[in-house]
Amino acid sequence: MIKNLASLLLPRILRFRKEAFLLWKAFWAPGTPLYLKLATLGAVAYLVWPMDLLPDIIPLAGLVDDVILIPLIVSWIVSRLPRPAPVHAEGPVIDGTARRL
Repeated sequence: MIKNLASLLLPRILRFRKEAFLLWKAFWAPGTPLYLKLATLGAVAYLVWPMDLLPDIIPLAGLVDDVILIPLIVSWIVSRLPRPAPVHAEGPVIDGTARRL
């Protein structure tokens, strides 16, 4: 049972780690919308603020809301980040780095 639980949680933990890193990079990117930056600050404030939906005084329940809500919030913000425009290779690309032979 513990191996089954670990096999379910490990991919989610690794995905959360990637999403948190992506969110950090997106927070400092100038192309990220302001409302997503504010949502990121709100998630960080909820994590460090002493007032929670369920107080940490309640055994286990106070920590479970942080463990569940923060990854959900991070996933929501990352899902709304703007995607870079796809690059089409239909014609020649002129970027100033080509040399003449």
